[in-house]
Amino acid sequence: MSESLKPYEQIGVAMTCRSFEEYRRMFALELELLQAGPVLDVASGASSFVAEACSLGCDARAADPMYALGPVSIEEHGHKEIAVSTSKLEALREQYDWSYYGSLEQHRLGREASLNRFITHYRASQGTGIYTRALLPELPYPDAAFSLVLVSHFLFLYDGQFDRTFHLNAVRELLRVCSKEGEVRIYPLSSLRSERYPHLDELLAELAEEGVQASILESDLPFIPGSKNVLRLTYRSARSS
Repeated sequence: MSESLKPYEQIGVAMTCRSFEEYRRMFALELELLQAGPVLDVASGASSFVAEACSLGCDARAADPMYALGPVSIEEHGHKEIAVSTSKLEALREQYDWSYYGSLEQHRLGREASLNRFITHYRASQGTGIYTRALLPELPYPDAAFSLVLVSHFLFLYDGQFDRTFHLNAVRELLRVCSKEGEVRIYPLSSLRSERYPHLDELLAELAEEGVQASILESDLPFIPGSKNVLRLTYRSARSS
């Protein structure tokens, strides 16, 4: 980490509340890719990506351990998380790129709006299987069930809490539930200390031996320091970028 940057202090894994547009920019997504087949958002928290994707006619699912909770509990926790994260960002605001959000206040309002959209859809989707309680490195889906698998702000970001073996097993599980013609995208590739995940090269080398091809895409939402890259994983037989 650059000596001029301060880490984003976090104990445990934070709940995320991000919108469809943030996902589109973060992951460099095109609507055609989302409409190509089933999409899975892993460690999705209270983000409204799946709710908004479904409203656009996409077949989207979400997996997160917090889906063991009811809507009221998640909503209460979400509002607390937003207040805490806003306070942390206030102290570090000079380190972040505000070109998309405009201001800390607009960032907070966006989080609240995303949480509200999520809760509405979560309530309406109880019993449908759209939101499934699940915890990496094990997902309760059959092999090759999805054409696109996304992970936002979990893998690599919490490298201080999860070791290299966890990361490797988690990525293998993402690939297991992804179709041979599909792809996995992970963002960001940096930690809460704004450092590139230190085991990334060796992790990708192991996956390459298993027939997995890695490429780096450019994110259109470089908010966090060092967050300009998206990891794209495909099987070697898949189409190239």
